[in-house]
Amino acid sequence: METSRVIIKPIASEASLKEMELNKYVFEVDRMANKKEIASAVKEKFGVDIVKVQTRIIKGRSRRALRRREQVKLGPIKKATVEVKKGQKIEIFETKKGSSTK
Repeated sequence: METSRVIIKPIASEASLKEMELNKYVFEVDRMANKKEIASAVKEKFGVDIVKVQTRIIKGRSRRALRRREQVKLGPIKKATVEVKKGQKIEIFETKKGSSTK
């Protein structure tokens, strides 16, 4: 599989931001990608050393469509938690500390 198609998007939720303190980053990945492909894609794209990759498949959910009273089924996604070597960071996830939202 092409490395450019493995990583779909980073996931920035409250739980994933807590895992950043442990050098773990969460991505949505292609469902057919395996752990070796995910590790090589992250290493190539962000230039970090990979310690561990954990994957899980999240089942599809239903939600209401806009302005209609119909339920739309969303397909399942695959998430990968990638642990990088201590002292390394992925810059796309970093937030500015000390900035106020006033």
